[in-house]
Amino acid sequence: MTRRLRAGHDPETSQGFVNPPIVRGSTVLFPDTSTMRRRAQTYTYGLRGTPTIAALEEAIDEMEGSYGTVLVPSGLAAVSLPLLAFLGSGDHCLVVDSVYGPTRLFCDTMLKRMGVETEYFDPSIGAGLTALMRPNTRVVFLEAPGSNTFEMMDVAEAAGIARAGGAVSMLDNTWATPLHFRPLEHGVDLSIHALTKYPGGHSDLLMGSVSATKETFDRLRDAQMQFGINVSAEDAYLVFRGMKTMDLRINAHEASALKLARWLEAREDVARVLHPALPSFPGHDLWKRQFSGSTGLFSIVLQGGGRVEAAAFLDALTLFGLGYSWGGFESLALEVDLRDRRVATAPVEGPVIRLQVGLEDVDDLQADLEAGFAAVRDLA
Repeated sequence: MTRRLRAGHDPETSQGFVNPPIVRGSTVLFPDTSTMRRRAQTYTYGLRGTPTIAALEEAIDEMEGSYGTVLVPSGLAAVSLPLLAFLGSGDHCLVVDSVYGPTRLFCDTMLKRMGVETEYFDPSIGAGLTALMRPNTRVVFLEAPGSNTFEMMDVAEAAGIARAGGAVSMLDNTWATPLHFRPLEHGVDLSIHALTKYPGGHSDLLMGSVSATKETFDRLRDAQMQFGINVSAEDAYLVFRGMKTMDLRINAHEASALKLARWLEAREDVARVLHPALPSFPGHDLWKRQFSGSTGLFSIVLQGGGRVEAAAFLDALTLFGLGYSWGGFESLALEVDLRDRRVATAPVEGPVIRLQVGLEDVDDLQADLEAGFAAVRDLA
């Protein structure tokens, strides 16, 4: 915590101010032609970063244990940039089937048009992943826990299989954040994060990051410059500020989510609670072995019903807002659509409801969920 609070900025470089100044701009002047030709100064053009952006990159490197980090305008951009950087026509890409939906869409559309073949695998495949590797497999894309249904996997095993087969491994680490899981320490090459979520923490910005090993960073940075994407200094400052309190906020999210998850687990109208920190969850042992904690996002499976029951439950909520994203201060809920699964097993007992547990009083949130269950009972 202490090192993270100090990471990314030295007050001595900004007249003693404890936060970095917001430096925005495009043009950077050089003192002479020789310096310009050699690009022998820290900042050369706004696209390549400013001191504010550099402060955030350095702070994330401290958290991730990475050699270098690039910032992009959204979490989805943080997914698509490394895929584009390391894949080309004729390549094969392995993707865990419990992946974030927009990641799947990107693979099935943009990558397909580029001539990249994407193959999905069950998150429980384990050592069986080796059999799916091909001579042209260039990327193994992971997400742990899985999106919406939170399946766990042995990350080090999957990353090792990728490396042995000559492929680069990438992992979407948004759920755990580097506070609870550092993918590069488990052999992963690139750690992807939607900074929109917990680092921002206030539902007022969009940003993503990709943190890389020394061996993969140059290719990643080159791709970022070739696409011409970076982030605004103002948004970088907001994420930098949000990261200072992220530990405290995540601890609160985690505690409230676990209290609600245990309460929900005991209800007869809930078929399953999909939260990897619960001992009843099938992947709990894998979670416990690899992760140091949990956050505020999990799902429940209603006992019976379908879309009508899901709508009744959600429409009765007043504190849980109906909205996408998560990781902010406010609680959110939505119905999960798992029809795009290819090989991974989806719950069949009833509709899946994803809950983002915010920073509201947990007793108030419990009462709000109780109203949702009452609305479903009223349908009978």
